[in-house]
Amino acid sequence: MAERSTAAVDVADNSGDKPLAAQAAQATSDGVDTQNGRAADGPMPDKDGERKNAAPAAAPELHSGHKLARRYRLEECVTRVDGFSSWRAMDEKLRRAVGVHLMPADHARARSVLAAARSSALLGDPRFVQVLDAVEENDLVYVVHEWLPDATELTALLALGPLEAHEAYQLVSQVSQAMAAAHREGLAHLRLTPSAILRTSTGQYRIRGLAVNAALRGITSETPQRADTEAIGALLYAALTQRWPYESDAYGLTGLPKGVGLIAPDQVRAGVHRGLGELAMRALANDGATASRQEPACTTPDELAKAVAAMPRIRPPEPAFAAPPEYQHTTYQQGSYGRLAQPGTATVQSRPVPPPPPPLQSRTGRALKWGVAALLIAALGLGSWQLADTLLDRGSQKGNSGTNNTTTPGPEDNPKEPERTPVSIKGAAEYYPDGNSQNIEGVPNSYDDDPKSFWRTYSFADGPVMGSYKQGLGLVFDLGEEQDVSAASIALTYPGDHTTVTLYAAPSLSSSTPLKNMQKIADGTTTKTQLDIVAEKPVKARYVVLWITAMPKAGPSNYSQAGFKQGISNVVFSRNS
Repeated sequence: MAERSTAAVDVADNSGDKPLAAQAAQATSDGVDTQNGRAADGPMPDKDGERKNAAPAAAPELHSGHKLARRYRLEECVTRVDGFSSWRAMDEKLRRAVGVHLMPADHARARSVLAAARSSALLGDPRFVQVLDAVEENDLVYVVHEWLPDATELTALLALGPLEAHEAYQLVSQVSQAMAAAHREGLAHLRLTPSAILRTSTGQYRIRGLAVNAALRGITSETPQRADTEAIGALLYAALTQRWPYESDAYGLTGLPKGVGLIAPDQVRAGVHRGLGELAMRALANDGATASRQEPACTTPDELAKAVAAMPRIRPPEPAFAAPPEYQHTTYQQGSYGRLAQPGTATVQSRPVPPPPPPLQSRTGRALKWGVAALLIAALGLGSWQLADTLLDRGSQKGNSGTNNTTTPGPEDNPKEPERTPVSIKGAAEYYPDGNSQNIEGVPNSYDDDPKSFWRTYSFADGPVMGSYKQGLGLVFDLGEEQDVSAASIALTYPGDHTTVTLYAAPSLSSSTPLKNMQKIADGTTTKTQLDIVAEKPVKARYVVLWITAMPKAGPSNYSQAGFKQGISNVVFSRNS
């Protein structure tokens, strides 16, 4: 048993309430903690100078429909607390949902929020919800970030029950690795609560509010790495037990019994994975307490990530198959065949059935047989006569001319490739139906005829075939008007492994139309930096989606870290002349 540590642990404003009813809701990706539509913020303990005095400025009084920068239309306020408000908004320029934090420019924390947002945006790690813009204008400071409609908060997942061991392993592994990467760049979170963790539909965990959530609330720490490590340990503890590892209730979870201290997860709930339970204790024991079995405490996310990697891998559960229905006996098996006769019961002798006569032995059968034979003989004779006549004709032609008749191949025997005319591209946008963009600002570089500029993807740890972490990614191009598309020439940035691209005819530039509702034009694969795709037959389209489903592995660059990634420096569509 270890003593309890409360450093950098956030207590929700619903302390003392009963746990939330089990329900799975979609994550709003607003970057702030919400529970049942209200802020999950409570007074932070004034320990080690963690939280500064709240600013007196009030949250801006804006309404739905208000537009920022003539681009971001506010739609729904999800949080209004502590002098700032958070909204779900619509980016009318790119036609996608985004999240927006708003506060007055004279707010005491406005400068620190802008600095935190810009630092977080420079990280560019896809494991974090990305900051898209940070602006000060018209006496307002606002931060724009991604909105993930297909993701679910960890709060909602825990309301349904504890996580299975493999899922808890994925949670602590992905979150600890992501935070280790952030701390290497000098960024801390300081508010790693269940509502800051999102699980996407592909099973990946993403962290929102890096540096920004703490700046919005004025939270600081003299030991940020230890604070984030203990917060990850609390998340793992809650995932294993469905209990918050502190005495106060928080985030819809019941706290531990008062006065007993921090007890091991397997003492709270039976069947907890022993290795994960000990890992949670090592992460939580950051105030000098001793974890079980005397292992040293993990005081940084990097130490915790290494401890997770050293564990035996936890395999996912086997898929459950329904048992086949019990075999039902039919009425045909209810007879007396094979059963012992009752004493005194007479046995009925079955009368033997006479065998059927041999086929075609009747008078009609014999007539039919002779008729078929006569037809075959006639057909054979006719064929022989035609063959002999053909051979005689050829012999006479050869005797008259002295040479064999030879057919000169015409132009249709060796068809030429049709000539193609390039089609001008009027505009383009990213196509990301899962809500996760890659490099929106670089989209014009994909068709500007400049080989030095390009649109790029993020760098992914797994590959080359996508699917486990993302179904695919790509761009959609506007050709100005509907016309026949027969081929495409694509200049790529990275060679190696293989790059797979598929072209679809899209109804618009929007990412809302799924690929299954589009007509496929053609596809292709290459290991080089040039890919030429030719359709079997032209397809009429104004909008064309370029969809990438496999990417090569490349080293680090000025734009991204090493991993599976790809870039497009130029795309040229063409039609048959």
